[in-house]
Amino acid sequence: MGVLDQVSVGIAGEVVITVTHDMTVQHFMSTMPAVYSTPIMVLHMETAGAQSIAHLLPPGHVSVGMGINMRHLGASRVGATIRVTSKLTEKDEKTVLFEVEAWDGDRKVGDGTHRRGVVNVAAFEKRFGAG
Repeated sequence: MGVLDQVSVGIAGEVVITVTHDMTVQHFMSTMPAVYSTPIMVLHMETAGAQSIAHLLPPGHVSVGMGINMRHLGASRVGATIRVTSKLTEKDEKTVLFEVEAWDGDRKVGDGTHRRGVVNVAAFEKRFGAG
């Protein structure tokens, strides 16, 4: 049985967050504006994809980020509600590809693609001396 047998193209995920100051560029660089940062948007895009398939993976397996190609299209202020969506568009034996988008109300503020790979946690940790 393959690790992605229960995962199918079309699976959708969503994360909804409210922008806080610690998610802004200013939090990391004091001279920058207090707007939703690109690295945090990337984190939310990864989270949307990961959460959408986590319950479908075999016990002891997780998905890990392998790559992201994204555009940050517009600024969002502290207090804005951001909805990040993912849609699984491709899969092979051990990886999945998602289309991802971020929305501030009806305004798209980010989009791109995100690839995740499936790993056995115990084997992964042993390989890197963490387990």
